[in-house]
Amino acid sequence: MRDRIEQLTQNLSQTIVGKSEAIRLVLVALLSGGHALLEDVPGVGKTLLAKSLAKSIDGRFQRVQCTPDLLPSDVTGTNIWNPRSGEFEFMAGPVFANILLMDEINRATPRTQSALLEVMEEKQVTVDGVSRSVPQPFFVIATQNPIEYQGTFPLPEAQMDRFALSLSLGYPTEREELQMLHRLQDGHTFQELQSCISLAEVQELQRLSGLVKVETSIQQYILNLVRATREDEEITLGVSPRGTVALQKGAQALAFLDGRDYAIPDDVKELAPCVLAHRMIPTGGRRARGIVDRLLRSVAIP
Repeated sequence: MRDRIEQLTQNLSQTIVGKSEAIRLVLVALLSGGHALLEDVPGVGKTLLAKSLAKSIDGRFQRVQCTPDLLPSDVTGTNIWNPRSGEFEFMAGPVFANILLMDEINRATPRTQSALLEVMEEKQVTVDGVSRSVPQPFFVIATQNPIEYQGTFPLPEAQMDRFALSLSLGYPTEREELQMLHRLQDGHTFQELQSCISLAEVQELQRLSGLVKVETSIQQYILNLVRATREDEEITLGVSPRGTVALQKGAQALAFLDGRDYAIPDDVKELAPCVLAHRMIPTGGRRARGIVDRLLRSVAIP
């Protein structure tokens, strides 16, 4: 399946210029069966990345533009009375997709944000007591602007914990931005992107990723890092056991992307800031990523 991964990466690089590391991390989240939170300023390609991924895997793409008046039923769906049949019929919401983009998720109210808790963890939606499974694979990409706070509702810890990784695309370099303008003038657009991998192959990649060997010493290293966040004086809330699992699954996916059937400490070190930082609550306004970097220097490497 190595060639399938390379094709998928190259396909995404056709529309996302110079963001190979961000593409790599999003694929780690996808292959590990998790979800990704993109925290960045507007206009850097977050939506384009989600749409390009959906088109590349020939998956169903749905976008929800989060606003304060968005209701949970606008996301999950609702039962509507059909006068012809004389009974209620379920109208599926946008959550029934392979790639779901929750754009500016922190602009939705906590009530609407909570509509995602079940589906992100259990891959199902319960409406009026009836549970319905969403299509597989199911991958949520949420975006939020970390700078603008007016009219926003910060994501609660339970919601943040559902995201396997949190990352930032960042501004392109001058050369990359010039390359983007050249592509635009040459007529290369997102609409020309073709699918290069099927949904069934994505599920097979996820299965194979889960078979990557993680030695006991690497697992102990993951545990030592996570437990250090719970005991550090600069952290009010440490990483949950779900974060421990996410870090191991992410390390497996990263090793798989690199063509290895075993994880190494560098896999854990590379992913730790993206997996752990958004799950922590630092004290006194400290930066979570800075604390993770400090812990990576202090915790012994196997």
